[in-house]
Amino acid sequence: MNTFLKRVIAILFSIAIGVFAYSYFNDGLKKPKSPKKTVSFKVDDLKLEVFYNRPSKRNREIFGALVPYNKIWRTGANEATTFETNKVLKIGNDSLQAGKYTLWTIPNDTAWNVIFNRKQYEWGVDHETLEPMREAEFDVINIIVPVQKINSVVEQFTIAFDNSTDNLTLTMAWDNVKIEVPLK
Repeated sequence: MNTFLKRVIAILFSIAIGVFAYSYFNDGLKKPKSPKKTVSFKVDDLKLEVFYNRPSKRNREIFGALVPYNKIWRTGANEATTFETNKVLKIGNDSLQAGKYTLWTIPNDTAWNVIFNRKQYEWGVDHETLEPMREAEFDVINIIVPVQKINSVVEQFTIAFDNSTDNLTLTMAWDNVKIEVPLK
């Protein structure tokens, strides 16, 4: 085999390895239906971070249907949603110690129960039963927050931090619903 042909084969092989590696490390070449998202908030020496997967509405009925009322929800898709703080936070009347928690919710039409659970779970639901993996004995904070109806439709489930009025909140919005968890 001549030298030119060997170089062409080596280049094509390198390109194939590169495409495979990119695909493997970036969840494939197609856009995932529930992409991963990390949201961070920093002020002074406080650092907060939420990791979650963002499902889309895609013309579906969300709350009371896809996400049933009065049942535990993994608060996103795929892996369990995590919440991490490097400082003690006051949430409602309770204190959340510095550390990493999983975040669960029980939505209904007027209020959501937001739950911080100290156990880390590999996935959000059991693969066989499709039931959420949360174990209630590891819950450290349960807070009930009111549902706010919003005028616009949020296509992709969104978690964010809002400190616009010097009152820090953890917000969650999807479809025409928004909740705010006060953090101090």
